[in-house]
Amino acid sequence: MEHTARSHPETVTVEISGSKEDARLVFDALSTCFSSDRRPDEIPRQLHEIRPMVWLGTYDVADARGQHCPPVHLDASVQADVQGGYWAVDRFRHTLDSLFTVEETCTASGDQERDLHLRLQSH
Repeated sequence: MEHTARSHPETVTVEISGSKEDARLVFDALSTCFSSDRRPDEIPRQLHEIRPMVWLGTYDVADARGQHCPPVHLDASVQADVQGGYWAVDRFRHTLDSLFTVEETCTASGDQERDLHLRLQSH
């Protein structure tokens, strides 16, 4: 992701919790849609048998890689926390809607940034 002066922030940070298999499907799908700080060989790992895991990724929504990203089939729902500037979060949410059935569980807005807490499920 190249850093340039832009009129609004164009990256979002995503935290995914759920099964490591479904987290990987989400990250793989998002990486086909946007450039990311996640490497293609970077797979979610479960480091503890009982404690829940959270995996992170940052996506540049200005660097869209296609007009339509195909829907993804998840085994179970996953939780996604999305943070970024208003424009970036709105554009990212639009892409999520094409990939998953998205339910907003909570939102928070500030002067410069918006936070979304979402549940992602297969269409």
